[in-house]
Amino acid sequence: MKTKIFFTILLLSIFLSGCLVFSFYPLYTDDDLFPNDLLLGEFYDSDSAKWEFTHLTTGKEDNIKIDSTCYILKIQEEGEEETEDRFQAKIIKLGEHYFIDFYLDEYEYKSGDDPNFFDLHLIPVHTFAKVEINEDQIKINWFDPEWLEDLIKENKIRIHHENNGNHILLTAKPKELQKFVTKYVNSEDAFDNGLDELLIRSTYD
Repeated sequence: MKTKIFFTILLLSIFLSGCLVFSFYPLYTDDDLFPNDLLLGEFYDSDSAKWEFTHLTTGKEDNIKIDSTCYILKIQEEGEEETEDRFQAKIIKLGEHYFIDFYLDEYEYKSGDDPNFFDLHLIPVHTFAKVEINEDQIKINWFDPEWLEDLIKENKIRIHHENNGNHILLTAKPKELQKFVTKYVNSEDAFDNGLDELLIRSTYD
């Protein structure tokens, strides 16, 4: 329960702070996905939280199927018990650059539990980030939401979205999103104040 409360607070604080660009649709289509082991393993961020990427598995016992186009990401804060909450992470390549699409795979109330009022108001959305990968580390840079908001206000970009005055939710479909990220992938302003993480591979991996 302690872990779930922590994760709920984390999700709520991220959403209310507006520090991510949120999208209703994913950055990818099925045709963009490809089998890979680029993210596979355990990594630690600067706060010593463990990021564990494993491939999605389905089935049971002798009929287990591995989907190597999709990762399951669990983030375990230092000193916290292992969480059941997890993200799906899918990587695609556009031009010379890799991107990760994150989607909250299992926050929903645990099986057998009744949903609380917060559960009923939580709708998972996608976020996406530029990623640079080498053997020992992963660098992830999310787009700066304030930069995006300024572009939209100044009519410098046309992309399908909804704005309720507090948050912008992109409603563009994958191909339109891909045009957007490839256009600005080399722009320093696009990532200047966005979230970023440097993940170092575990020495025990």
